[in-house]
Order: sequence, then C-alpha cells, then structure tokens
Amino acid sequence: MTKEDAAFLQWWEQNRDREKRWVNQLAVGLPLGIVFGLPILLSVLFRGWYKRMPYVSGSQLTLILMGILGIAVFYAVFRMRFKWEMQEQRYRELKADQKQEETENAEQA
Repeated sequence: MTKEDAAFLQWWEQNRDREKRWVNQLAVGLPLGIVFGLPILLSVLFRGWYKRMPYVSGSQLTLILMGILGIAVFYAVFRMRFKWEMQEQRYRELKADQKQEETENAEQA
C-alpha cells in the first residue's frame, strides 16, 4: 500500500460522514451545477442573437429560472453523490487489500 492510499484511508475515515450529508454535497457541487445551467440562462437573457426566438414574458422567465435552478441542484447533488460513492468504493477496496496484506503477513510470520 502506498503512502497516498494510506493518507486517503485516514482522510476518508475522518470525513466520510461529513461528505455524505446532502447539504455539504449541495454546497460543494452547486457552483458547478450553476455553471452547467449557465448557458441556458445566457441564451434566454441574450435572446437578441437569434431573431426567430419567440418573446419570453416575465412569468416565463421566472419559470425558466426555476427550471435552471432545478437542473443546477439536481446536477450538483447527483454529481457529488456519485463522487461520494466512488470514494467509498475506493475506501472499501483499500481496506480489503489492507486486511489481505495483514493476513498474508501473519501467515508468513
């Protein structure tokens, strides 16, 4: 096991519960989620570039903004959940490898 793997095991044991909370996932992932929804917002706000685009009223703009916020929140939480699952899988694999190394060392001794 490398030093990087050992450092990850130690860090993940300390931070796995904090990383799993959806509030933390939302706080960390929301900026990227907003960046993901930003092109939609810009295309609606600067609709003069496409002359055939229909008029968007204030209530429609509000609905579009709510949709973009929904997309951003969904993307942020989904991405961070996926990231948490990947780190949890890595943690479990490293723990299994560590346990296997310990049993092999105990058998050799």
